[in-house]
Amino acid sequence: MSQAATLPPDGGPLRARRALPSALWPWLLLLPAFMALASVSFYPIVNGLYLSLTNTSLISQENDFTGFANYVELWNDPLFWNAWWHTIWFTFASTTLETLIGLAMALILCEAFSGRGLVRAAMLVPWAMPTVVTSKMFGWLFDGQHGIINFVLLHLGLIDQNVNWYGSPDTAMTTIIIADVWKTTPFMALLLLTGLQTVPKSLVEAARMDGAKAWVIFWNIRLPLLMPTLLIAGLFRALDAFRVFDLVYVLTGGGPADSTETLSTLSYKVLFSTLQFGYGSAVSTAMFITEGLIALAFCLYLVRQIRRTT
Repeated sequence: MSQAATLPPDGGPLRARRALPSALWPWLLLLPAFMALASVSFYPIVNGLYLSLTNTSLISQENDFTGFANYVELWNDPLFWNAWWHTIWFTFASTTLETLIGLAMALILCEAFSGRGLVRAAMLVPWAMPTVVTSKMFGWLFDGQHGIINFVLLHLGLIDQNVNWYGSPDTAMTTIIIADVWKTTPFMALLLLTGLQTVPKSLVEAARMDGAKAWVIFWNIRLPLLMPTLLIAGLFRALDAFRVFDLVYVLTGGGPADSTETLSTLSYKVLFSTLQFGYGSAVSTAMFITEGLIALAFCLYLVRQIRRTT
C-alpha cells in the first residue's frame, strides 16, 4: 500500500504541520512588544523586589542579602508611617473632592445651553497644563507675603493677617490638595460626562413626564446607571493620586517639618539622596503593595455594584 493511500482525505498530519507555523506567526510578531514591556516593566519590578531584600548602598558599598530586615526596619520607622498616612489622606481627600466637583460639572455640561462646546474645551485647560507649571502657579498664588490669595482674603475680611499657606505644617497639605483638585477635576468631569451620556434619555424623559424632580431623577435613574463609570473613574484617580510626586516636590519638597511628605518623595530621597537602594526599594515595594490593595478594594466593590445593577 502506498504512503499516499495511508493519509486521510484532507491530508490531516501534513496540513497540521503546515498550519503550525502560521499559528505561531502572531506570537512571533508580538514578541518584540513583549520583550520591550518586560524590559521596562517586569524586570524593574523583579529587580526592585530583590533589592528590597538586600542592604545595597552606594555609600557603604554593601550588597548583601538580608531577607526581610528592611521591612522590619520599615515597620518601626516613624518617617515611613508619617509619609504613608499623608499619602492615604491626600488620596482620599483629592479623589473625593474631584469626584464630587467633577460630577457636578458633568451634570451641568450634560445639559444643552449656548456655548456648551466652548465651555467643554476650556474646562480641559487646567488638566492639560504640566504639573510643574501648576505647582509654580499655586506657589505664587498662595505665597505667604505677596500671594493674591492672601490679598483677596484680607480685603474680604476673612483673615486679619497673611497666612503662610505652604510654609506652615497646618496648611501645607491643604494647599497641595487644592492645587491637585484644581488641576485634575476636569479629568474626572470628562469621564463622568461620558458616562452620563450613555444614560438612556427615554428614562429621564419618562420620569419628567411623571412629575419627578431633578434630584429624584438623579438619585434613582442617573446615579445607579452611572455607578460603574463613577467607580472606574475613582479607581483611576485614586491610583494616580497615591503616587503623587511632582506637585509635592516642586511646591513644598515634603516640608515643612515633613508635614507633606508622601511615599513617592520619601522613596526618592532615600534612593537618590542617601543612596540606600535596599531600603529605598523596600519603601517603593510597600507603596506598590498599598496601591495594589486599593485597586483590589475598588475592583471588588465595582464587581459587586455591576452584579447588583444587572
